[in-house]
Amino acid sequence: MGQITSLFARKVIAAAGDAIDPVAVLASVGLDAKGPLDPKHMLDENTFYGMLELMGAQMDVTALPLTVGGQMRPDEYGALGLAWKAAPNLMGSFSRVARYWRLWTSFTMYKLTETSQGILFSEHREGDRRLGMRLSIEADLASGISLSRQVSAQPFAPLAVYFTHAAPATTAHHEEYFGCPVHFGADKDALLMSRASLNAPNLLGDEGITQFLVSHLDAELAQIDTTPPLQAQTKGEIARALSDGLPKMADVARSLGLSARSFHRRLAEQGLSFHTLTEETQREIAIGMLKEDAYALSEIAFLTGYSEQSAFNRAFKRWTGDTPAAYRKTLRP
Repeated sequence: MGQITSLFARKVIAAAGDAIDPVAVLASVGLDAKGPLDPKHMLDENTFYGMLELMGAQMDVTALPLTVGGQMRPDEYGALGLAWKAAPNLMGSFSRVARYWRLWTSFTMYKLTETSQGILFSEHREGDRRLGMRLSIEADLASGISLSRQVSAQPFAPLAVYFTHAAPATTAHHEEYFGCPVHFGADKDALLMSRASLNAPNLLGDEGITQFLVSHLDAELAQIDTTPPLQAQTKGEIARALSDGLPKMADVARSLGLSARSFHRRLAEQGLSFHTLTEETQREIAIGMLKEDAYALSEIAFLTGYSEQSAFNRAFKRWTGDTPAAYRKTLRP
């Protein structure tokens, strides 16, 4: 089970205001309402999601993640937040997150990728796309936008925002907050940003301070050992590649910084096979998406690497004993 900084829990409670009982909700996750903001105090992943779902039973949480994101401040993230602010530009800021994300969470992986449309800042999480996870991911990307707007010398907005889960009843709050098209039911959770906006100078960019902070962060990172195991890393890369078809082992190995031979050997040493991990990933993604009525079976087939619905149906029945349509019916009351 992963962990996340309790800073996020306190920020969510503050954003909810009078709509909930903050003392009781914080107590439900073992936090004292009068306690200090401590980004190093961690909460279990499922505990955090459960807290968000408890709040969802008491109030309309549609816009809550956006309010939370808007309230985040770089200084509250400790040395990593200061490194974000002191980076010469937003490219440097987001690069810090892509490198040091393990200092505030152990279940969300961040990645910065060059694309033909711009720079993609994406995050990846394993597990069922429950309400708590959906809210957490929205707040996460909203925080990235808020922090960017606070440190950049120029007005900032992404080109597009993507969420893999289905849209809420209204998306007006999201489009107003992000200031760009927001796509739900996508194949990724990500911000698409222009190179020009990321290369604009930060207000307080300072190379000397940045180097000092990076040295400090490297030391902090060396003290923790939360590198995802090879199995989780492999399944994460497979999940990211499936919308383009079944990934090749050599391509996944390259994305992990390994040769195909070394990758195969390390999998074998752990009793794993690339084929089995690929099917496990396809099955987990398919089951997760079947829980969301917004996804058509043809979309699920495509996003799990199948070009034909019939091939997906056969594979799913082999995995579960049911067709996708029959399995979806079992999930409904």
